[in-house]
Amino acid sequence: MKGHKILVIEDEPAIAEAVAYTLRQEGFVVETASDGLVGLATAASFAPELVILDLMLPQMDGFDVFRALRKRSDAPIIMLTAKVGESDRVAGIELGADDYITKPFFMRELIARVKMILRRLARANAPEGEIIIAGDIQIDLGRRETMVAGKPVSLTPKEFGLLACLARNRGRALTRSIILEQVWGESEYLDEHTVDVHIRWLRQKTEADPARPKRILTVRGVGYKLGD
Repeated sequence: MKGHKILVIEDEPAIAEAVAYTLRQEGFVVETASDGLVGLATAASFAPELVILDLMLPQMDGFDVFRALRKRSDAPIIMLTAKVGESDRVAGIELGADDYITKPFFMRELIARVKMILRRLARANAPEGEIIIAGDIQIDLGRRETMVAGKPVSLTPKEFGLLACLARNRGRALTRSIILEQVWGESEYLDEHTVDVHIRWLRQKTEADPARPKRILTVRGVGYKLGD
């Protein structure tokens, strides 16, 4: 776990310094930025493996920073904010945030979340020779490549994990809670809406008509499954 590069984009000096200090004590390599524009410039040169992003930033809104980061990298992003409204949390989830922590928070909790996400990422990127074939879908876990009807499909890490989860359980209806546990791991800030959003994105990339899916099916009252 030591040596991973983490970028903290936070405009409150006391919080930024405390988070950076604690992460360094845990063996992480840390850079900080006090506003969104500096954060993006730092991300370009530092290439972080994980970003802790405050939503209330000067110069550039945290959500805009998130979108810009996502265009450059698939590095996990933990949103950090004083906002507690459900609309903000849902907006973060819909953008694809890996976790969401509200202020004030315990530093031990933040470190635990960081380590959990990095462990999950390491497992997802571990070399595997397994290839899953489900109908006209082929998933190469080692190469992290997906083919649908003979054509390559570009998926984000979460979309890839979600499709692999459904393919491993082909024909079996999975509840949203099971999918959350297997793809995202445990997090009190993620809810079942997260699954629905990512299913929608996955259908847009794998279905000829996302409004009438034939591969990724909704099982009313249960959740989702990959068709037989």
